[in-house]
Parts: sequence; structure tokens; C-alpha cells
Amino acid sequence: MLTLRSSSPFEIFDRLEAQLSQQLQTAERVPAAEVHETAEAYVLVLELPGVDKDAIDVKATDRTLVVSAERRNPRQQAAGEQAGEPAALLSEFRYGTWSRSFRFAQPIEREQLQARYKDGLLTVSAPKAHNVTSVTVQVEG
Repeated sequence: MLTLRSSSPFEIFDRLEAQLSQQLQTAERVPAAEVHETAEAYVLVLELPGVDKDAIDVKATDRTLVVSAERRNPRQQAAGEQAGEPAALLSEFRYGTWSRSFRFAQPIEREQLQARYKDGLLTVSAPKAHNVTSVTVQVEG
């Protein structure tokens, strides 16, 4: 037996809106980034609005730069919401932790990394390594 279901166009839009809202809430967002290259360095700029400077971590390997951060909800930093605090009716802010890595074509000088955070922008300068060590291996046979 075939059952036909009729629905109004408004019901379809309501379901679509609910699905999109759910996807937006569960989708992982990473900050927008720009990577610039000069003759001497790679310069990485990340948008981190609302992130406390102490919640940013920058690490490097020979060719990779890893940036991690946490955007904390200021209303939940205390031991739960305080009595009398207004509850959000709508919140599109993204809170939580994330990590992002960038791999460069040329090795970088890890000891000379510089990071600056101002006005919601993190700028990391990674000088290129000019003294790359190589090893020659004698082939036996």
C-alpha cells in the first residue's frame, strides 16, 4: 500500500531551517588564516576574536607550525551561571578548543619564532632556516 504525505511548503522550510541550525551548531569552525612568504620568513595571521592571550599556544617543528587556542564562554567560567544572570535566547558564538597546523616548504628557525596578539589577530613570524643540515650516507654493497 502506498501512502502519500502532503505537506505545506512552510513545513518544508521549517524542517530545512532546523537542519541548517543543527549543522551550524555542530560544525567545527577554525579561524580564518592568511599565510605570507617573504625571502626571509613565513608570516601567519589568524583571526582570534574574543580569545584570551593566555589561551593561545604556538608550537613548531622543523617545517610545521601548530597553533591551538581556546575561546572560553565568560558566563560559564565561574562555577556555573550565577543566579540572576540572564540566559541567552540566541547564541551564535563558538566556544571551545581547536588546533590548526601549517606545513611550510622550507624549514623554519624554531628558536626565532615571534608571536604577537593584538586586536583579535595573532601574527606569527617564522624565519626560514638557511643552515639546513644534510647527511651523506655511504652505500655499502
